[in-house]
Amino acid sequence: MAFIHIPGLFLTLLVLTQISTARAKVPAIIVFGDSSVDSGNNNVISTVLKSNFRPYGRDFEGGHPTGRFCNGRIPPDFISEAFGLKHTVPAYLDPAFDISDFATGVCFASAGTGYDNATSNVLNVIPLWKELEYFKDYQNKLTAYAGEAKAKEIVSEALYLMSLGTNDFLENYYTFPQRRAQFTIKEYQDFLIGVAENFLRELYALGARKFSVTGVPPMGCLPLERATNLLGHNDCVVEYNKVGVEFNAKLASLVSKLNRELPGIKILLSDGYKIFYQIIQRPSFYGFQVAGKACCATGTFEMSYLCNQNNPFTCTDASKFVFWDAFHPTEKTNKIISDHLIPNLLAAFA
Repeated sequence: MAFIHIPGLFLTLLVLTQISTARAKVPAIIVFGDSSVDSGNNNVISTVLKSNFRPYGRDFEGGHPTGRFCNGRIPPDFISEAFGLKHTVPAYLDPAFDISDFATGVCFASAGTGYDNATSNVLNVIPLWKELEYFKDYQNKLTAYAGEAKAKEIVSEALYLMSLGTNDFLENYYTFPQRRAQFTIKEYQDFLIGVAENFLRELYALGARKFSVTGVPPMGCLPLERATNLLGHNDCVVEYNKVGVEFNAKLASLVSKLNRELPGIKILLSDGYKIFYQIIQRPSFYGFQVAGKACCATGTFEMSYLCNQNNPFTCTDASKFVFWDAFHPTEKTNKIISDHLIPNLLAAFA
């Protein structure tokens, strides 16, 4: 039998084999941040900012509302799956899971939090410093579960996802006067960058080495901001988007600085701003029908308990909407953004 050489097929199989082999280098996905990545930690704390009820989660496996601020899965879930790990990343405070589940992925994020401690105080959620304390507790449990050597390996080889900042601007700086009295907007950006730097350095000191840091989205295009932008004819708030772009640029500079200064560290800026903005500006190109309003209720200002499954205005098909509630994207949007970021993550860390 003659041997037929198919270089394209061979190359594809070779690449797939290499990726499959390399994925073992990321034994776990570990998540810090706000509602963009919270998989249910707010369920068990005393706050009004929860989403563990329908219609949240109606397109999740079994239609189960997990505490994700979405109709389905969120970016860490898609990223975990892309690295050959589990389909979803569990919340650390969820009593349904234990260290055997968390060994391959865990989420410490809390909806409503920010870099600024004052932001977490607004709705009484978990501040970023407390997320770090939970991580230390996790390390101790991981050592007891897997042994010291294996635990250190998991911590050093895991991929750390970090996504927050939006609440600092929209729920804190532009809503309450205290920070505006202390800082100009550029000074506040620098203040947040300083907190981010300290947080990353602390994680590095605890053994973490691989990071994906996400900037803020086009904040001015969230349905809540558009609904209140009456003078701007309910279009995106240009100022908020400008602040977001500036903040993301400063975050990029921080990433470059830490990559230069800390031996063995690798930080990737996973900036989804552009793709998210493109989806909002050209929804039909991505298969959406509505970008200015959300699926839930009237789609203008509702989230958390205001997102009521009995509201007659709630859409029947979330896949037609860019946004699920007035602040958070639908699962379909999350997947498009995640699919845009994942190739760079695999190239950098797989």
